[in-house]
Amino acid sequence: MRTPFERRPPRSAPRTGVRTALWTTAAGVAVVVVLGVLVATGTVWPSRLPAAAHDVRGVDVSHYQGEIDWDVLAAQDLDFAWIKATEGASHTDPRFAENWAAANRTDLLVGAYHFMSFESPGAEQAARLAREVPATPGTLPPVIDLEFYGRYFQDPPAPDQVRAILDPLVAGVEEHYGVPPIVYATGDAYDLYLADRYPDLPIWIRSVAWTPRLSDGRDWTIWQYSNRDRLPGYDGVEPYIDLNVFAGTRAELTALTLP
Repeated sequence: MRTPFERRPPRSAPRTGVRTALWTTAAGVAVVVVLGVLVATGTVWPSRLPAAAHDVRGVDVSHYQGEIDWDVLAAQDLDFAWIKATEGASHTDPRFAENWAAANRTDLLVGAYHFMSFESPGAEQAARLAREVPATPGTLPPVIDLEFYGRYFQDPPAPDQVRAILDPLVAGVEEHYGVPPIVYATGDAYDLYLADRYPDLPIWIRSVAWTPRLSDGRDWTIWQYSNRDRLPGYDGVEPYIDLNVFAGTRAELTALTLP
């Protein structure tokens, strides 16, 4: 107990401690913001270091990359390219035919991808892909791009609804091309629609912040590690290009091509 004549301790110490804590918090927030900006602009990309451990690298493109000089693009230490061909049951990428022909004149391994719609039957989507993409021996298997779009970001379709589309789409692609398709998915789409299912389908997973770990312990075949890179060789409304790595050698990727 303090007597009335005892001096009170100075109050500056706790105030200094609070001030120090506030400055530390502010500095931490600033670092997070700066890192966020660097990642958003593609200046810093945490996934690049682990991706560099994989030797087989490639891109995926669509009409958003505009006119592509495939000779220039292919010279950027790339092994493969998947080109957007179709979407849903009625849409064809306007640059698919040009990109397909030019890319196949390079030494890249080339494939096509189909953006799956939640609004049209899977069999019709498979038929659309088959009409637009030739079953050329030596080309990479078609890819089914399964991800959310538009209103489905906020209201994803039920798994049963998606599988009712995906199952006949997969069956139609495999029947026409003679190989199972690869399925591309974001992490959320994988967990909702693919985890613990479709064991025979190679998985192409999008994970741009860290090395992917599939929720069911499955191995990925292709990893999209960046969607904000820039390479010489294209000039479109989209300044960035997606970069991917394959979990294996180029010979092993070649072994997946159409017979």
